[in-house]
Amino acid sequence: MYEQVVATDSIAATTDEWLTPKEICSLLQIPEQTFYQWRAKGVGPHAYRIGRHLRVTRQDLNAWLAQRSES
Repeated sequence: MYEQVVATDSIAATTDEWLTPKEICSLLQIPEQTFYQWRAKGVGPHAYRIGRHLRVTRQDLNAWLAQRSES
């Protein structure tokens, strides 16, 4: 009787981990100010505003880091 709805949207379907700016800065060992400067310049990892909270998926952070790796 009940239909199961499967979300196809990449955000809804993901089981990825959501990181806060503080967690990202801790992982990268950078000041939070640096993260927010990157955002202001448009060079930081893709972030989502959820209400008043800013979040970045671990997948987006890893992709952003991979683009900046020096081979």
